[in-house]
Amino acid sequence: HSHSHFRVMAAAPAPVVAAASKAPAMGSLGGKKGETYRDTKIKADVRTSNMEAAKAVADAVRTSLGPRGMDKMVAAPNGEVIITNDGATILKKMNLEHPAAKMLVDLSHSQDVVAGDGTTSVV
Repeated sequence: HSHSHFRVMAAAPAPVVAAASKAPAMGSLGGKKGETYRDTKIKADVRTSNMEAAKAVADAVRTSLGPRGMDKMVAAPNGEVIITNDGATILKKMNLEHPAAKMLVDLSHSQDVVAGDGTTSVV
């Protein structure tokens, strides 16, 4: 299945897709798959990268929470526009590259399947 690229427009200060994908992916660190990183600097960089990606995803949906939660306008390059305050929908429409960010989206989807609610709170 093909995913189209979406931009989240609303309270997020910068496009979330750019913020979440600027962190380096695990494969770009130069190590082989499954290789243990002994270099402390690389471990710190990976940790920081994961935290930045998670924060970017959380920032995208944070303002849609609560009684004063705002709606988000999600625009696709093809002109399709969705207005929603559902965290699961917002996350589903985002095109993410970073593994930690993708994991948060998967976690939100699992929460939706199991409980049917709390998808934004999980993030």
